[in-house]
Amino acid sequence: MQIDFHNAHLTYCSNIHPGESWVETFENLKKYTTQIRDKMDRGPFGIGLRLSNEASISLSEEGALSSFQDWLQKENMYVFTINGFPFGGFHKQVVKDQVHFPDWTTSDRLNYTKRLFDILSVLLPADLDGGVSTSPISYRFWHQDSQAIEEVKNTACSQMIDLVVHLNAIRIKTGKILHLDIEPEPDGILETSQEFVDFYNNYLLNEGKAALRKELNCSDVDAEQMIRMHIQLCYDICHFAVGFEKSTDAISRILDAGIKIGRIQISAALSSGVIHSEKEKSLAIEGLREFNEPVYLHQAVIREANGQLTRYPDLKPALDNWMEADQSELRTHYHVPLFTERYGKLIPTQQDIKDVLQIWKEKDFTNHLEVETYTWDVLPEDKRTDIVSSVVRELEWVISTLEK
Repeated sequence: MQIDFHNAHLTYCSNIHPGESWVETFENLKKYTTQIRDKMDRGPFGIGLRLSNEASISLSEEGALSSFQDWLQKENMYVFTINGFPFGGFHKQVVKDQVHFPDWTTSDRLNYTKRLFDILSVLLPADLDGGVSTSPISYRFWHQDSQAIEEVKNTACSQMIDLVVHLNAIRIKTGKILHLDIEPEPDGILETSQEFVDFYNNYLLNEGKAALRKELNCSDVDAEQMIRMHIQLCYDICHFAVGFEKSTDAISRILDAGIKIGRIQISAALSSGVIHSEKEKSLAIEGLREFNEPVYLHQAVIREANGQLTRYPDLKPALDNWMEADQSELRTHYHVPLFTERYGKLIPTQQDIKDVLQIWKEKDFTNHLEVETYTWDVLPEDKRTDIVSSVVRELEWVISTLEK
């Protein structure tokens, strides 16, 4: 739905609804998204569509896409963004690090992403740009050393430039601008804003421009313009908050490098708050253990009083190894509801969301805002609520925050 700021579009990501086939995905849109549209009552409702590889193949079959288009028109809805991060199963099974599989070294990831863009090029309204989010290349711990990571970056760069050629061809044919939104995440090959900028400058712009010049027989200037247009950043607020990156610094670093931010994923991490004693730490650990569940990766970072960061691949090892009490803080990659201010002794990183939205109001660097709280069915049981009313509360919270 369009909101009263920068002609932007606000939605929620449909990855919160279980279901991997197109039939299941479509049924979820009919069952839940229509209700959310009606409760928001703000005109045409934009969908943040999540398609698994399986669903994308089915939707690409003859007749399926046109049938979906007819439904969207009938229901006063439109698709402007797609979540292309999880390739396969994302609910009711152990996901953990497999959320990154297959990674950007594989043809499966490239072909899946191209298919998503082909779908989006048909569904996207003519007056909008469209984005597909994707993984931060690969999962860091799958690769043994810096040389292996270097090889992964080189391969990913080559694949992403292949995608740029594909997106450029779509733009020439349809006039629509589509962009890959790379999503840095804790323990991804790209985790911090600096790592993202380094990859963009040293690989995409360096190696990528040369590849595009050769492939398309274009100038250096045109090659760079294509890369900057078609490869952008997905700024997931939770992910940067877990790493204790100040939003002002991270966003400035990205924009100052001339890199576009394709979307803001509005999400909250879970934090212990700053701890002042062993008693407070014990209470925080007790509260955090409630969120130690087996489905998703809950990468954790502990910041000590001197600012030193210690990173852990999941919540349990962080809790088991939390040594320093005085002035330390633990944050974990657990997307908790935006509107809740406390979880007992724990707090969400709500302030980071407010900071990012304030910067966005001032700088207007994207027109795609997407709420992404996908953990409703793995929250501690006493914190689970009706999904429709919960999503509506989140969207209304965002609008209310922007209006302050």
